[in-house]
Amino acid sequence: MIMATNRPDTLDPALLRPGRLDRKIDWEAVVKLSDGFNGADLRNVCTEADISNTLIVPPSMFAIRAERDYTVEEDFMKAVRKINDAKKLETKLDYKPV
Repeated sequence: MIMATNRPDTLDPALLRPGRLDRKIDWEAVVKLSDGFNGADLRNVCTEADISNTLIVPPSMFAIRAERDYTVEEDFMKAVRKINDAKKLETKLDYKPV
């Protein structure tokens, strides 16, 4: 289950007790690194980091390499960096007219 809010001040304190939320992802940090990404790029980031760790979808490559079956914030950060590096390489390619 994913919980997200843009109004943390309105959350019931019971939701924030220890043990209720096992992982917190700082989306602001992910957003700062993904400046200039389009929708497809953001989807690639989520696919790479694997936001949907279910029995059907395998965990992300980063989680697999770390021998985990869940995704953490660092997986998203690595995914953003990977996609960002690919975008930089893509913009440096010089295509010749046909």
